Amino acid sequence: MKKALEPGMPAASAIEIGALVEYQQDSIVSRTLVKHNGGTLTLFAFDEGQALSEHTAPFNAIVQVLDGTVELVIGGKPVSAVAGQTVLMPANIPHAVNAIKPFKMLLTMIRDVQTTA
Repeated sequence: MKKALEPGMPAASAIEIGALVEYQQDSIVSRTLVKHNGGTLTLFAFDEGQALSEHTAPFNAIVQVLDGTVELVIGGKPVSAVAGQTVLMPANIPHAVNAIKPFKMLLTMIRDVQTTA
């Protein structure tokens, strides 16, 4: 049996990450894979037409589209992305998420970590 580093994330294994979250009709499904002081990895599955309204985050967010098509609106600018593409959403810039077709994404949130010597 493999020891999990985080819920749903087996250690020292190659996994099909998109298979760890399933689509649900008229819904947005999320699953946090890693959560640390330095950031988080969260999987999302959006059904077609689902959206997250405009909001901001105090740290950078990287969207990796695993399946489908999404429109991100970042600072008022629409950015379309499809499976295999990655988009950086900068910290403190308003952004929204619109599922043009059902899509899955891996969202990596990177917090600024201050270290002291």
